[in-house]
Amino acid sequence: MTELRYEAPESLKAASALMANAPGLARVFAGGTDVIVQMETDLIEPELLVDIKRIPSLRTIVAENGGFRVGATVSGMEMMEHAALCATWPGVIDGVKLIGSIQVKARATVAGNLCNGSPAADSVPPMITAGAIARIVGPAGTREAPVESIPAGPGKTTLAKGEIIESFFLPARPKNAGDAYERFTPRTEMDIAVVGVAINLTLDNSGFCTAAKVAIGAVAPTVLVVKECADALIGTKVDDAALDKLAAAASAACRPIDDKRGTKEFRIKVAGVLARRVAQKALERARHIA
Repeated sequence: MTELRYEAPESLKAASALMANAPGLARVFAGGTDVIVQMETDLIEPELLVDIKRIPSLRTIVAENGGFRVGATVSGMEMMEHAALCATWPGVIDGVKLIGSIQVKARATVAGNLCNGSPAADSVPPMITAGAIARIVGPAGTREAPVESIPAGPGKTTLAKGEIIESFFLPARPKNAGDAYERFTPRTEMDIAVVGVAINLTLDNSGFCTAAKVAIGAVAPTVLVVKECADALIGTKVDDAALDKLAAAASAACRPIDDKRGTKEFRIKVAGVLARRVAQKALERARHIA
């Protein structure tokens, strides 16, 4: 058995250096709700755990340019308790609310949910449709990347060795815009999504959709951003005809697998049903915010 080394640096630069120089498998420890489970079930055997919770800049939610910057170690519960963030990006909070139990959400982070690399992660599709940008610190310096560019497949990311997510920026919400996320699971609580759909849309003053982004989770190796779904909504009043086209495009985009939670055919059908339902929810929120 590999001897485990634990470090708790107080700066992101130090944390990055530890990760970059680790000779064996190293993992960032933020909430620990994925890493500890993976260690206990022998899925991973890291030689180094780098605890980043002592880094002050990663612990805050700060208003910035009309939006919000969320630190990488901010817990799901802390996001849910931030009234202004919840009011601005309710769809993102829809996803955060579904990350495990209350106890899990008290520790789990959106950064961990993303970097775990699960295509069924609940917070990732609505972060993508919100246009969230990750700030990443590594040996080569600091860079920014859209959230959708980070997952590379189940359990994999595009982060280079030593790179750590510092924060996420959720931009200002346009006028007359609304977002939403829903998933289907065999159980009502404490389960993994069979399909998850997030939609963010913007209306003009006449009620026509002028912009949209649709992301579908758990139906491919990574979350799918489906342009055809957005095209089905843009230029319409999100009426029944548009919703029918949206549902068809969502189902057509799916590349699922069969597993114990559902067959390929079931996932494909559910994706269309959920897309229609989520679009209606986002539409109502856009009208309400307007």
